[in-house]
Amino acid sequence: MAPLLVAILRARAPETLHLEGQERLLPAIPWQGFVLGYVCGILWVAGSFYWIFDTMRQYGGLPVPAALLVLVLFCFWIGLYHGLFGLLLAMMVGTTGSKPADSGAYLRRALVAAPFLWVAVEFARTRTSPVPWELLGYSQTGNFALTRIASFAGVFALSFEIALVNSVFAAAFLAPKQRRKWLLGAACAAAVLLQAGQWLSPPPAATDHTAILVQPNIPIQEGATWTKDYFQATLRDLTATSLHPVGEKAGQHYDFIVWPESPSPFYTNDPLFRDAVSELARQSGTWVVAGSIGVTPAMHSGGESSQVFNSAALVSPQGEWAGRYDKVHLVPFGEYLPFPQLFAFAGGLTKEVGEFQRGASRTPLAAGDERLGTFICYESIFPDEVRQFTLQGAQVLLNISNDGWYGDSGAWKEHLRETQMRAIENGRWLLAATNTGISASIDPYGRIVAATPRKVRIALAVPYALATGTTFYTRHGDWFAYLCAIISAGALLSRFVFRTRAP
Repeated sequence: MAPLLVAILRARAPETLHLEGQERLLPAIPWQGFVLGYVCGILWVAGSFYWIFDTMRQYGGLPVPAALLVLVLFCFWIGLYHGLFGLLLAMMVGTTGSKPADSGAYLRRALVAAPFLWVAVEFARTRTSPVPWELLGYSQTGNFALTRIASFAGVFALSFEIALVNSVFAAAFLAPKQRRKWLLGAACAAAVLLQAGQWLSPPPAATDHTAILVQPNIPIQEGATWTKDYFQATLRDLTATSLHPVGEKAGQHYDFIVWPESPSPFYTNDPLFRDAVSELARQSGTWVVAGSIGVTPAMHSGGESSQVFNSAALVSPQGEWAGRYDKVHLVPFGEYLPFPQLFAFAGGLTKEVGEFQRGASRTPLAAGDERLGTFICYESIFPDEVRQFTLQGAQVLLNISNDGWYGDSGAWKEHLRETQMRAIENGRWLLAATNTGISASIDPYGRIVAATPRKVRIALAVPYALATGTTFYTRHGDWFAYLCAIISAGALLSRFVFRTRAP
């Protein structure tokens, strides 16, 4: 981030002051700041979301040119937020002042304002874009000491910290030589001090419950592959795997079994699927949460046709279907097609996955005395939405996902890192059950306590604990991000209200 700040704040050739014989740095004018930020954003998105190409080509059925076009358009779209940051920073600095030498004061103000602007733009991306993936703060998920502030102010506070340190580095390169060493030393010291938290670790969190995470490792296949024999054989194998998890102990009690979201046609109105899951619940004597395609008949939905949801079904130890969570935040181009006429060329992926309806509630699933805050796949990257489950009484968080869509790219690891942050923010154990891995138990510090290997069919008994208290972040949400947005707006407003033109 520091090179971007330096580029914006010294975009033009320095101006020599005739009286003082000194040079004055000339920052980018607004359009230059936008272009610098936009180019940076396009490169950043391409490096973080490169896996979109393979997903659209392999699973969306798009030819290579069309898949590449989707990636390019996505880079141009999300890169606009970086462009917005560059634009606002350039507007914050300007080149005006009552005296030419006052430009130094504006540069200092810009470097102070940069962290606030960055968080404000990240916040805008979280609330206005469909994929607020890889915010700066997620890079600190493994820093268990530093992430304590996330339970107070969310992931945006970590982004602020990173932007602040980078601003000091940028100031060192922009400052006069006599101050450069001091600023550079301060920036390095701050970076080392903050990163030292990665070598600190709190004691293990206490556990008193056990769940079984089933990793089906079901390949993404054409619908014709799912013959009745193949379907029943898959259910039998998953049932057998679920009843004999790795780490099983004689007489061990399990609180619930989890089947994740998967590409299998597990419909909640299919008798074969319902009977298999009910029998698993009865044999194990425990609750079962099963990723499935929830179907609400037309007579119950009030419409002319049945409604279809991406769901997590809850089955009691007696085999009764006791509840269901329907995914609220759907994936564009994966679970629904926005602006169908405009994006008709990308309909292959939607046809592969299905055209789902949105759920209407984030009420936790009640598995006996336990309240399971269950959310599906990429819902885990929306911090304000996940905290709603905890506000409504979730004692443990549960994320079921099919990361098989990412193939062998690094996206599954990016997703896991963001999911870990939700455990930190809400002070809850979080169980992540995925189709292809890794499936993991994550403690309230964001540490992975137990995990499966990738790309194997396996069931793993994992520890966790229930919690009832709430963190400051859970109670108050994105207050820090709102504060940064307000400060940024106020600073920009005052910049234009009180400015005077240079002679």
